[in-house]
Amino acid sequence: MTPRIDLRELARRESEQTEWKENVADLDDVVATLCAFANDLQNLGGGYVVCGVREAPGPDGFPVPVPLGLTPARLREVEGTVLTRCRERVSPPIAPLVEELPGPEPDRRILVFVQPATGSAHTVRRGSEGAKHTVRVGRSTIEARNGLLRDLLVRKGALEPWDRRPCAAATTDDIDLLVLREALVRMGLQGRIGAEEYLSDVEQLHALVPPLCAREPLTGALRPRHFAMLLFGRNPQRFIPGSFSYVSVYPGTDRSTDFAERHELTGPLMQQAETLRRLVAEQASLLMNKADLDQPNSPRYPVRALQEALGNVLAHRDYSLHDPTRITAFADRIEFYSPGALPAGSTLAGLRRGSLAPRWRNQTLAWFFMKLGLAQGEGQGLATIRDQMRLAGCPPPRYGADEVSVTCTLRAHARR
Repeated sequence: MTPRIDLRELARRESEQTEWKENVADLDDVVATLCAFANDLQNLGGGYVVCGVREAPGPDGFPVPVPLGLTPARLREVEGTVLTRCRERVSPPIAPLVEELPGPEPDRRILVFVQPATGSAHTVRRGSEGAKHTVRVGRSTIEARNGLLRDLLVRKGALEPWDRRPCAAATTDDIDLLVLREALVRMGLQGRIGAEEYLSDVEQLHALVPPLCAREPLTGALRPRHFAMLLFGRNPQRFIPGSFSYVSVYPGTDRSTDFAERHELTGPLMQQAETLRRLVAEQASLLMNKADLDQPNSPRYPVRALQEALGNVLAHRDYSLHDPTRITAFADRIEFYSPGALPAGSTLAGLRRGSLAPRWRNQTLAWFFMKLGLAQGEGQGLATIRDQMRLAGCPPPRYGADEVSVTCTLRAHARR
């Protein structure tokens, strides 16, 4: 019978999906990796642990699998111990599939554990250590902590996304009804019920949006959710310290000048967004070139690209961090700084290619931005920025990302 698994095909997969074990010295490590594949933080569908194979450099520089195989006794030992620990040390338990492949010699076999992704967030215990969530990052299996753990729990439904959680200590008195009414008018929802009636844990603006408030389980207190405080709060910075924005305009190409125009914006995010749209639009001034009869006037930046970049940075940043949103304009470029790493499953390479699958950090917030006309629909923003910059004759957008921030840089038209 022809094996279903091809080692060379596995070698061509993403490194997050395949772990090669030559000697299988640490069986706890195998179990931890299978747990990480079940957690599937990167949304790849699971992964493979291949025992008895060594990776070696291939002629083209890419690694190729070199089968070494396991003896029958060692294969049974590894299989039995790993499956037992997957039942007893992983919670909820997992049951990886097992397949044997021919080895380089008749008395040796390759052992492959196949672990599909599950709908749960699994923990694993190694020896006497406490239970830990493990995830796959690149070629490594690591413990999920802080932001990674939060992303994992949200992804698995074990934790509500941050924007939907109640805002601790805030009350309905902290919601500005005038701002809420303005939003209802802009979304065409005025008149159905009064704005005050939406300040409940029952009434919803839309089926995709939870009620603006939630009740605490023990006290029964009604608390506005984070997205409601951000958009409509009287003083959201009191409860969400990072929910403000900085705009800086420098006359040169760096920050060395003593003079700069600066704006610090606080208050409800809906009002911040309107002021920010006006400030960034001021950077799209027309450039004159009388020698160009076909296109004598060119904008420094296309306004639509600026507004989409702004919408992205406001809707998708990590508001649990205390850093502000920053928009910095120089003579030759505008930088949009968004606190927080890329959402789990998104990569910088995909962002730069413009092929990033839509992933929400703040789904509810993104929905409001779309309905309020402050951003486009799902997955359209990056393509719009790229196309608008190209049509205006501007260089393509540049993106950067690390564990603390994501940046989008739009460079001015060459005539600047």
